[in-house]
Amino acid sequence: MLKRLMDIVVAGSALLVLGPVLLAIALWVRFDSAGGALFRQERVGRHGRHFTIYKFRTMRTGADRTGPAITIGEDARITRAGHWLRHSKLDELPQLLNVLKGDMSLVGPRPEVPHYVAMYPAEISAIVLSVRPGITDLASIAFRNESALLAQSADPERTYVEDILPVKLDYAARYAQNPSLWQDLVILVRTADAVLRPARAEGGGPGQPH
Repeated sequence: MLKRLMDIVVAGSALLVLGPVLLAIALWVRFDSAGGALFRQERVGRHGRHFTIYKFRTMRTGADRTGPAITIGEDARITRAGHWLRHSKLDELPQLLNVLKGDMSLVGPRPEVPHYVAMYPAEISAIVLSVRPGITDLASIAFRNESALLAQSADPERTYVEDILPVKLDYAARYAQNPSLWQDLVILVRTADAVLRPARAEGGGPGQPH
């Protein structure tokens, strides 16, 4: 109950305060390339329920249907505005709407597309999907430079599924089994630090859950 209350208060306040910034970004995205300002995609949420996630569009319209589900390095599908939005993580801000709707929380395991959720081991899937997915979590911080890591692989899809996804699920399961408001606050502070000081966040690599 307290977690949901914090989500509503923080997300609602952030949307009010950041309203002009959100509008400016939306206009930039629209003028930078053809298409709408928002990108919508089906993700899997709590108890396996599918929902539509919102992001600022960072790729050319329809690009998600012409390539892999993951982005790799300097993906040619990404727009000029998209490169900056992804690096700054501001493309995630529309998910505050998902938080207000109850699809997501501020902190929780990042929601995946159905394609990857189908690969979750059954016992891990039940744990990870027992909580609301979030805008940020420890895995998001650890793999902030995920796209660059995948660019170094000869088979990015395989690297993601075999090497990165299991570590993300370990983070997610540990969070879901031991949720607390204090942990959420720590993750929010660490996320802010990673966004404001990206060089520091990227320098340590993914590390291990703890």
